[in-house]
Amino acid sequence: MVDFTPPPLLHIRGLTKKFGALEVTREVEISLEPGEIHAIIGPNGAGKTTLINQISGELPSDGGSILFQNRELCGLPVYQRARLGLGRTYQTSSLFDRMSVEHNVMLALQSREGHSFRFWRPAASDPALLNPAHEILQRLNLFDLRERRAANLAHGQRRQLEIAMALATQPKLLLLDEPMAGMGQEESWQMVEALRRLGQEVSILFVEHDMETVFALADRISVLVYGRIIACGDADSIRSNPQVRTAYLGGIEDA
Repeated sequence: MVDFTPPPLLHIRGLTKKFGALEVTREVEISLEPGEIHAIIGPNGAGKTTLINQISGELPSDGGSILFQNRELCGLPVYQRARLGLGRTYQTSSLFDRMSVEHNVMLALQSREGHSFRFWRPAASDPALLNPAHEILQRLNLFDLRERRAANLAHGQRRQLEIAMALATQPKLLLLDEPMAGMGQEESWQMVEALRRLGQEVSILFVEHDMETVFALADRISVLVYGRIIACGDADSIRSNPQVRTAYLGGIEDA
């Protein structure tokens, strides 16, 4: 019988990264289905950010395979992976602070089209950029702040704007590196609701240390310890896994 099961959106096999003698990721195996929200958790130094950087192309891998929509990504530069549908955010802010919220998203839209920023001034009033920018801002609850300078946003609003800019590249998969970092409880839950809505449109793979957020948001969770995946499953199975509980004895920390 012929198997017509579609391949995963993302399929990582045997992924390895070494820094000298130190093996930071070791034979990592992860799959992510279309429409899935998948969390990567792990203690300090587990290799979570290294893994995200390998997937996005900012770090070359020393072994293994990254299949995205059944296409091999290993060896492709960051910009080619972005064009294939990978979008990402970072632990540290990457906004244009002197520009408005609206113009930040419009710049991201313009970069997607491959336009030169030399033509930014006339493009700032271009409906082809303005209308989709407003649509994205509405999805992230930032439309009312569209004219505010990015430098004047609260921390949680800055993180939402970073996701808005990543969405402007029309990704099929969003890679988020600690989207809740530095947020208070109210900001975190606002972000959870925003990401839950986005998860209906785009797959999300995110690194996070806030376990309350992870359990509330993720369809599946992969646990990375000393560069290896030791468990993968839904929130209940991860909570009850004795190996995971041992790895987190003393608390879960940022990586």
